[in-house]
Amino acid sequence: MDIVGRGFLARHLSEAFSGSFPEVSAFAAGVSSTSVTAAEEFDREAALLYKLLRRCREQRRMLLFFSTASFAMYGSQQEPAAEDGPLFPPTTYGRHKLALESSIRSAGVPHLILRVSHLVGRHQRSHQLLPAMTRQVQSGSVSVYESAYRDLLDVRDLVYVIGRLLEDGAAGDTVNVVSGTPVPVVRLVDGIEERLGLSPRRVLVPAQGSVMRTLVSTERLEKLVPGFGAERLGTGYLERMLDAYLPYYASLPAS
Repeated sequence: MDIVGRGFLARHLSEAFSGSFPEVSAFAAGVSSTSVTAAEEFDREAALLYKLLRRCREQRRMLLFFSTASFAMYGSQQEPAAEDGPLFPPTTYGRHKLALESSIRSAGVPHLILRVSHLVGRHQRSHQLLPAMTRQVQSGSVSVYESAYRDLLDVRDLVYVIGRLLEDGAAGDTVNVVSGTPVPVVRLVDGIEERLGLSPRRVLVPAQGSVMRTLVSTERLEKLVPGFGAERLGTGYLERMLDAYLPYYASLPAS
């Protein structure tokens, strides 16, 4: 696999697939935070993607692209949002990702678009959820957003799904790769505090507008990767992720 990027996701892809799927180019160099609004950041990502699309056309390569299944794409949902349902992204980040998806579909190259939820794993940047929350708890003060939820997915499970999809020859599709079970952010804070044995001051941030709870459909994922939910997820999924990664983030020096 040819991997464009050098960050958190690119590192895990390299470790898993550097010697396999030589016909695939994975684009893992995009904007990594849903809060980004700077036009220059989006322009940089688009320019890199367009360059890779041209190369895939010339070399007849398949493109693996990572989009988002977060609130930025689907907004708050009462029913699980499907890949082919109507989309009205509520943020600049979500609208940007949807535009890039459209460019890929019109480029005339084999492709696989994965809409991914909030990943958890080693080597994440400090602004991402688990390292950021861990650092806040250790600092003695943590901001807790009332009524906020996040669908968390272990990066190892994303890697597993990618392997299964590519082995089975999946192409020309858009797939939500999520746990399907958003958890309250306060539950994440509880788990971090319990494992670290700390009781920081909690600063409650009132909800602004509607509850940020994004339900995302896993029906297509389960069809393409049968048994994924039963085999990889299930009861205690959040706790297993915290047990696996919190010691790593808690041991990092303050930046």
